[in-house]
Amino acid sequence: MTNVDIIENADHSAIADWLENRLAAALAEGEGPVTITVPGGSTPFPVMELLAKRDLDWSRIVIWPGDDRVVDPSHEASNEGRIRAIFEPVGAEVTALTVMEQVPPFALAWLGMGADGHIASLFPNTDPQADDPRAIVRLTPDPLPPEAPFDRISLTMPSILSAGELLFTLGGSAEKRAVFDAAVAGENDLPIARLLAAARQKVTCFA
Repeated sequence: MTNVDIIENADHSAIADWLENRLAAALAEGEGPVTITVPGGSTPFPVMELLAKRDLDWSRIVIWPGDDRVVDPSHEASNEGRIRAIFEPVGAEVTALTVMEQVPPFALAWLGMGADGHIASLFPNTDPQADDPRAIVRLTPDPLPPEAPFDRISLTMPSILSAGELLFTLGGSAEKRAVFDAAVAGENDLPIARLLAAARQKVTCFA
């Protein structure tokens, strides 16, 4: 695992600044599309709303949900629907996550993390592996989160690890920070620890 750069006490605007800088740099490297993956959950969407207001060539940016609930995009629990509502009006392309999609290497994989150590929808009960031959998987969390009791579709660890850089946002949770720190130290075998153990790219965490 590469070293993890942990940034303390950053607000939503500071995280949006960081993302804007990374996207601008990726756009400047060539003329083709820049593809990233973003998380769902409550923490990231305020950052996405700020990011969408930044002056970037959104027509060249392709955004993938890292995971989603298996619901219609119009459903309030759909990550895809919320991501589309933010980024399509500024010109970005948003990709639906289906098991038939061919996953590209991402310039950046932005991830959240649950207090149980799950990343994307790779929950501990699903036994995710860094050498999974699949790119996208449909699965059922156990236990099902009561606020979102749906099957999930998720990028697998190899798809996430294809990214040039990894970003985690923990939302200021002390509980999540403790789990993340233990994973960095190799003190647990949760999905976050497995991902970090296999990561060879730069990792940044807004704690």
